[in-house]
Amino acid sequence: MKHLVLLGGGYGNMRVLLRLLPNQLPDDVTITLVDKVPYHCLKTEYYALAAGTISDQHIRVPFPEHPRLNQVFAEVTNIDIENQQIICKDSEPIHFDDLVIGLGCEDKFHNVPGAEEYSLTIQTIGKARVSYQHLSNMPAGSIVGIVGAGLSGIELASELHESRPDLDIKLFDRGTRILSAFPERLSKYIHEWFTDHGVEVVNNANITKVEPGLLYNHEDPVQCDAIVWTAGIQPSKVVREMDVEKDRSGRVVLTKYHNIPEHENVYVVGDCASLPHAPSAQLAEGQAEQIVQVLQKRWNGDPLPDELPEIKLKGILGSLGKKQGFGFVADRAITGRLARLMKSGVLWLYKYHNG
Repeated sequence: MKHLVLLGGGYGNMRVLLRLLPNQLPDDVTITLVDKVPYHCLKTEYYALAAGTISDQHIRVPFPEHPRLNQVFAEVTNIDIENQQIICKDSEPIHFDDLVIGLGCEDKFHNVPGAEEYSLTIQTIGKARVSYQHLSNMPAGSIVGIVGAGLSGIELASELHESRPDLDIKLFDRGTRILSAFPERLSKYIHEWFTDHGVEVVNNANITKVEPGLLYNHEDPVQCDAIVWTAGIQPSKVVREMDVEKDRSGRVVLTKYHNIPEHENVYVVGDCASLPHAPSAQLAEGQAEQIVQVLQKRWNGDPLPDELPEIKLKGILGSLGKKQGFGFVADRAITGRLARLMKSGVLWLYKYHNG
């Protein structure tokens, strides 16, 4: 029997399972899924969990069940490619014949003193829970500084305002305008929404130090009763420690078939993979589709195609609370109620097909 091991139950490996189970898994292949928690988490919704507008249960999806799918709930501490073993904390080593690494990412604090020690984050479901407890218990009039005005920061700031309109929220953005890589129309719409709802956007920000109850924008101290860090990600520590070629962001360099060079049985999916697009759930799913095709051909002894098609991304969708949103789909900017309904629809479809 061949043994396929999937590290991490994120969007990429969930798509691998969806494509292989229940009827596309060869009779001589078994799968082991390794994750720290016993369910798939909708990471794109962690901002709402932290803001207190949805429940924990709302963003959990059960892993699929199958006679040849084994689930191990443990923390991966080392990936031994040469000996084809996975080392886990408080668990026996796991041998693999084929491996898909989808261990996701961690916060990147850019060596800002005090940022890791004194900031809340929403990078894992556990950290989002901690952030919720802290933010929900703050007294009225407290100041919340959100560092990073990417998609996560924008959605957290807007959702937190709806949940706790009594808080004073400041959103710190490094750029001259929000989402500067997208059309100015989107930036203007989001900025106006924040202005109309009393959320302060601080552009051209550069956070140089974080202390208890205080952050420094450039060198100017800004009082904050809570600081939430949404200003960057990096691959998980286990992947960063692997002795393989990586790009400048620490992501693993892969062949066109998504495997590590000289290790055709070891694939990397999602946030840890060096790809020409920014990490996203959509990208991980597109990559997983191709990994399954490659796996099936290799299992069957079939030749691989000369090239795999380019992964086409449909765009982005973001929320501004429960009633408004924004998006950039098919090279077209979308704002308002329609964008929010589209995002809700995408989430519903995902849960319907995976739940």
